Amino acid sequence: MSVAAEDCIKVIYAAQEWDDVAVTASYLKARLGVGAPAISEMVRRLHDQGLVTHERYGPVALTESGTRLALRMLRRHRLVETYLVAQLGYGWDEVHDEAENLEHVVSDRLLERMSERLGHPVRDPHGDPIPAADGTVHRPEAVRLSTLSAGDAGYVARICDDEPELLRYFTAHEITLDQRIEVLRRRPYAGSSTLRVGTEPRSGELELTDVAAAALWVVRERS
Repeated sequence: MSVAAEDCIKVIYAAQEWDDVAVTASYLKARLGVGAPAISEMVRRLHDQGLVTHERYGPVALTESGTRLALRMLRRHRLVETYLVAQLGYGWDEVHDEAENLEHVVSDRLLERMSERLGHPVRDPHGDPIPAADGTVHRPEAVRLSTLSAGDAGYVARICDDEPELLRYFTAHEITLDQRIEVLRRRPYAGSSTLRVGTEPRSGELELTDVAAAALWVVRERS
């Protein structure tokens, strides 16, 4: 299977891993950066191989075989990201593109050695679950921070890695995995919130736009 086809399978799965996004040809075109004819041909081939289902003008969905392949690719990608951060000193804002290249060429033997060295991690540096070798996935019951109301609090479980600059912004403000965040005030018409980051009584306040807050997923704190 080509690298482009593997990437396409992975994108389809990721679109519905945390959200319920309808995967259309336009969506794939935007995510993969290729033209409409190439997307149509790729989807046709994946359909012929029994990896996706697709009706004319309808969304693209993975079959059971397609899902197994997607989980295999995500395991590779996320283990490589984790290894680069934990063992080679990469920043979490630097690893996505490196992993995109390495995931297609690393051998299964090397990948399992990496997993063993890391202690068989269950999530990557951004909080995305690392599928087990048997395809098992453990995803936390998390929601977008932007959906919380004033007075709600939770612990960061996942940080979307689409924008490295945003990851650097979060780092500068000590927003990392497992950090507690409390919503102090919501300004829906201004598109922003006032947050308290951390558990200390004197933890500082931070203004965050709804766009940035949508990149953070939290597990709600039980009252």
